[in-house]
Amino acid sequence: MITSSSGPGLLFPKGGWENDETVREAAAREAVEEAGVRGILLDLVGEYEFKSKTHQDEFCPEGLCKAAMYALYVKEELDSWPEQETRSRTWLTIPEAVENCRHAWMKCALEEGFCKWHQDKGHQLIQ
Repeated sequence: MITSSSGPGLLFPKGGWENDETVREAAAREAVEEAGVRGILLDLVGEYEFKSKTHQDEFCPEGLCKAAMYALYVKEELDSWPEQETRSRTWLTIPEAVENCRHAWMKCALEEGFCKWHQDKGHQLIQ
């Protein structure tokens, strides 16, 4: 997980995607930019809706966004990465991550999405 640049609590790397990349490619890029990790992007663990104050405008006053969360098997921790001046990464157990997670939708992604994925097949893929 990473620290937030806008307040307390921890987050998973997230962000938008560029016109020339897929959602999967964007997920891998955000992991490098925000957390300084590279690895093997595994399965989609779920899609989650959330509200974003920075995405509120005349076309979407609610600021509704959709996040696609993927499991990432981390193979490399970078010594330097693009956002290391504003974010730090930390490794936690799942209960610690749930306790420290800033957003309810991310807790849901962790508890319901990732834990179910891991129980069903994730542990088999990374052995």
